[in-house]
Amino acid sequence: MIKIIACGKLKEKWMKDGVAEYVKRIRPYDKLEVIEVQDEKAPETNSAAENEQVKVVEGQRILKNIRDDEYVILLDLAGMDIDSIALANKIQDCYNHARSKITFVIGGSLGLSNELIQRADFRWRISKATFPHQLCRILVVEQIYRSFRILHNEPYHK
Repeated sequence: MIKIIACGKLKEKWMKDGVAEYVKRIRPYDKLEVIEVQDEKAPETNSAAENEQVKVVEGQRILKNIRDDEYVILLDLAGMDIDSIALANKIQDCYNHARSKITFVIGGSLGLSNELIQRADFRWRISKATFPHQLCRILVVEQIYRSFRILHNEPYHK
C-alpha cells in the first residue's frame, strides 16, 4: 500500500484532476491513499520562533497519520537526489523486505519539523528547482506511477 500525506488541500481543479488521474492509473498495481492534513497559517511576523512552531504543529498532524510499520519517504530539499529508476528500486526493496506500507510525506511551505525529519526512513529531494507544494503532489503521484511501470517492464514515455 502506498500513502501520500500532504500538508494542505489542493485548491485548483486541474491539480485535483491530475492527482486523481494518476491515482486511477496506480490502482492496478497497488492501493494508493492520499491524506491531506490541515496546514497552519504562516505567521505575519515571520519570526524564526513562530515559523518553527508552525513546522512543529504541521509535523505533529502528519505524524498522527504514520504507523510504526510504514516506510516513510520524506520530500526534503536537503534529501537525496534520485532518478526514476532508483525510486522504482527503492519501492521494490520495500516490498521485498516486508515493508509493504510506503508513505510519502509532503510537508508545509515553511519546511519540516525536526521530529518529522527524524521519523523519515529516506529523505528525497524531488528536484533542485523550487515548486509549489501543491504541484509536488502531482509530481510524486506521477513518479510513483512511473515506478510501477518500470517495475513491471511496461513502456512509458521517457
